[in-house]
Amino acid sequence: MKKIGILFGQENTFPQAFVDRVNQKAGGSFAAEFVSISQVEQAVPTDYAVIIDRISQDVPFYRAYLKNAALTGTAVINNPFWWSADEKFFNNALAVQLGVPVPRTLLLPSKQRPDDTSHNSFRNLEWTNWDEAFAKIGFPAYMKPHSGGGWKSVYKLDNIHDFHRAYDETGQLVMLLQEAVDFTDYFRCYCIGGKEVLIMPYEPRNEPHLRYATEMKTTGQAGKKLLATMKDYVLKLNQGLGYDFNTVEFAVRDGIPLAIDFGNPAPDADVNSVGQQNFEWVVEAAANLAISRAKAHKPGRDNLTWGTFVRNSAGGPAAPAKKASKKDEEVKPKAKKKD
Repeated sequence: MKKIGILFGQENTFPQAFVDRVNQKAGGSFAAEFVSISQVEQAVPTDYAVIIDRISQDVPFYRAYLKNAALTGTAVINNPFWWSADEKFFNNALAVQLGVPVPRTLLLPSKQRPDDTSHNSFRNLEWTNWDEAFAKIGFPAYMKPHSGGGWKSVYKLDNIHDFHRAYDETGQLVMLLQEAVDFTDYFRCYCIGGKEVLIMPYEPRNEPHLRYATEMKTTGQAGKKLLATMKDYVLKLNQGLGYDFNTVEFAVRDGIPLAIDFGNPAPDADVNSVGQQNFEWVVEAAANLAISRAKAHKPGRDNLTWGTFVRNSAGGPAAPAKKASKKDEEVKPKAKKKD
């Protein structure tokens, strides 16, 4: 019997609900359980066809375990190789290419040189013209690490003095300087399996336990258009990045949703924060995803999800060209219709 596991840390409500739901829906075809790890030997497969990862972003040992499991055939959700390489600045750049609006953003060199480097290590780096940077981004602004999450080392900046005071505190962190968005609506959108989308009104300025206690402000046809646009953007981002289990946040300014945060290896799924109705949706969608991935599982093969950015960039050897027949040579190709 194929096993489906969930690897987690401090959260309490989602893991048990997920296990119970999978076992209820699988009808004995699969068994879901909390992942159990004893000795980890290189290139030795685990007992799990699928593992839902909720904690390895904080525990390097688990991250190494999951990469080994993925190498030997386990479908790990989310792909541990991809999210380990993922970062906010790249996400923003990819979003622009995908046609998804994002706030104006600059990448800043770390205030302090990394350990074991010297002045010579940075001779390719020109001096930052702060006046140009501030003119491009404006104030108010946010400064945040280019990689990471959980609102760690995030600064709200109202002026140049705030910037320099905060920048002095960032040490060796590589930071982003990003325009603040004066929004009229804000949403957090779940995407599971690259197909299922749940759009949730969200108020980031509330206390954590009250952030989902809000309603959508945009109504009527404008509201319907906004919801459809956000769903389209959510699918583009998750399919481009290759996330199986993710949330995307949008700040709506002048009717346009700007993607703010959209690379979350283990997005919040606790019933006490997301609320009972949203929690039920997440549990059901996650269980359906895990079961479908277990059914599709091929032992010893790569069972990971890779985004279109990676797949389209992988550029393996081209297939050999098919030799044209005499009939083919006589047929003139039709002109392509212009877009």
